[in-house]
Amino acid sequence: MEDKKKMVLEAMKKANKPVRPGDIAKATGLDSKEVSKIIKELKAEGKVTSPKRCYYAPAE
Repeated sequence: MEDKKKMVLEAMKKANKPVRPGDIAKATGLDSKEVSKIIKELKAEGKVTSPKRCYYAPAE
């Protein structure tokens, strides 16, 4: 699971702007439902923020 979290975070960093889970799913090749679940976990860990509804960015 940790590898997938890394993939999602890297995809967010590469985008250089807040992204939707669907955009991350396309970039990583992961299922969008899985991406949403990973984002939820990363958000709980404080590694991801949501600057506006349904958009996510790394918390750095």
